[in-house]
This record gives sequence, structure tokens and C-alpha cells, in this order.
Amino acid sequence: MENKTPQPDKITTDTSPKVTGIGGIFFFSENPKETREWYAQNLGIEINAWGSSSFDSRNINNPDEINTLQWSPFKKGDDYFSPSKKEFMINYRVQNIEGLVNKLKENGVTILDNIATYDYGKFVHIMDQEGNKIELWEPAG
Repeated sequence: MENKTPQPDKITTDTSPKVTGIGGIFFFSENPKETREWYAQNLGIEINAWGSSSFDSRNINNPDEINTLQWSPFKKGDDYFSPSKKEFMINYRVQNIEGLVNKLKENGVTILDNIATYDYGKFVHIMDQEGNKIELWEPAG
């Protein structure tokens, strides 16, 4: 008779450096205040204290995890999008931001700044091959 010792369940967590979702959509507006008001009045988008709206969703692979997407108009020409000349910027939610930045450097991607850490996560900005500034965000926790 074969003696089988029960093995604890193996929990595998993917920590590879990659994008896991969209963290925000930012775009230029001639008048961000009026734009926010129009979206609130006509589409019911609620604006928070930061002048943006948050859309919450659950991670399908981990239903206890709540993810947030930020939507926000910026004043046309705002330096936050620089050096991009585009009228939008996408924030991608990522995991293992340090590993991802190392991978991007190896691939010759332009890294615009150092990883900045805040209470709500880590951020870094890069440029894609089309001249779009991209914000990478690894949420805290």
C-alpha cells in the first residue's frame, strides 16, 4: 500500500512585471470644470475631491480585491502630459513596477522619471514609440 502524505495546497502568485489593468484615463479639455459638470449632468459621472471620477471594479481572479479607474480632464496644455504632445494619457495598473522598469530599460524604452512612492502606490512615467506619455501605477498593498 502506498503511503501518501498530504501536501499543503500550493498557492502560486504571478509576480511577473506586467500591466494588470487600466488605472486611469486622462485627457485635455479647454475648460475641465465645465467638462466635469457636463459629464456629471448628462452621464451621471460623479466627481470626487480631486476633480476626477473613480470607477471601482473587482478583480475576477481575486474578488476581494477592489480596483479603481480614475477618469479626469486636465486643462489643455497642462505640463503633466509633457513631453508628450498628445491630448490624452493612460495610466496602467501594474505589478512588480521595479521589475517592469528594469525590463523596459533593457528594451530601450524611454523612462521619464524615477519611481515615486506615495501612500496609495508607486508611479513612474514612460514614453511609447508613438510619443505617448504613459503613467504606470502599482497600487499600495
